[in-house]
Amino acid sequence: MTAASWGLLDPAGAGASATGDDEVLRAMVDVEAALLGAWGDVLGEPHDAAAAVLDAGALDRASLVEGVARDGVVVVALVPLLSAQLEDAGESSAHLHLGATSQDVVDSALMLVASRALADARDRLLASGSALAALAVTGRRDPRVARTLARPAAPSTLGVLAADWLDGVSSAVAAIDALEFPVQFGGAVGTGVKADAAAGRPGAADEVRAALAARLGLADPGRSWHTERSAVLAVAHAASTVVAALGRIGRDATLLSRPELGEVVLAGGGGSSAMPHKRNPVDAVALTAAAVEAPGLVATATAAASAADERPAGEWHAGWGAFRRLLALAESASAASARLGGGMTFDPERAADLLAASGVGAADDVVLAASDRIVDRAVARFAAVRDASNPGGDA
Repeated sequence: MTAASWGLLDPAGAGASATGDDEVLRAMVDVEAALLGAWGDVLGEPHDAAAAVLDAGALDRASLVEGVARDGVVVVALVPLLSAQLEDAGESSAHLHLGATSQDVVDSALMLVASRALADARDRLLASGSALAALAVTGRRDPRVARTLARPAAPSTLGVLAADWLDGVSSAVAAIDALEFPVQFGGAVGTGVKADAAAGRPGAADEVRAALAARLGLADPGRSWHTERSAVLAVAHAASTVVAALGRIGRDATLLSRPELGEVVLAGGGGSSAMPHKRNPVDAVALTAAAVEAPGLVATATAAASAADERPAGEWHAGWGAFRRLLALAESASAASARLGGGMTFDPERAADLLAASGVGAADDVVLAASDRIVDRAVARFAAVRDASNPGGDA
């Protein structure tokens, strides 16, 4: 495992298994294998046996790292290593990487990683949402004080609090479901002319791109998007939506579980090197940390989208790390939220005492009726997004 993906100082990164260097490399090899298969589909010459030879696990990592330093992108070093695997197995490498450029492989691989990471995040969000829905239902008639600007504001219920958190989870799932993860295939400058020439007919690049998308389970955008980065920004913003929604839950859970408040009760907790008596709200802290980090990454992804020429000198490269990190945060925060929700309970007696001491009045029948409506709507909305088809899907 590389230092970049080890996570030694990364409390917000625990639980992200789909975005490490090994997974990105596997995705790149998946793209090259699928491209071989796509050429077989287009030319009527099956290449599936050759594609099956390609093995990410057997590649020399040191050579790839040297290649990144030398060439600025790993694909330049990757292709000869894959060609050698084919030749060692007695397979032709004539159609390996044919018609593609480095950006086709990197962009397609990162979209593949995104589809896998966000599918995992979606599953974990559903686990978190189910726990919050249960809390909302059980707490719908348990009074508490709602606070605005850090001061007591009006009577509400614990169910409304959980329903509000649940709405954020539902929005996060909906943001993932609205995504498409497009394949990239345009060749050196996005025109696809090398693929057309190799097939001996105009429009062959479109056929290869469609076949490549089908084999990878990605969307066919009907075009090259080398410097038109709206698809990247859509995924980045969806990931940040996940992190922001969960960060809000983490902040509330940290604050409301403090001993001087205590209306939220968290299970377990992490230790302290100096104070053995402490049980720190680690999952809630991880959610908050992810939410603090994500906006800067979105800014980097947005800046990287201002790309010049047919492939920019630096902007494209700067976007890789920010994009992957946002995916890792969305995946790991979703895992933390599932753990947090699974061990979270409310203390209705403590909440009632805090309401009584606040001086804002009691939760009367009007407040409780509103709580019922809010909880029911939030639970129904969550059920709808939970059961909806996922256009992004597992790739």
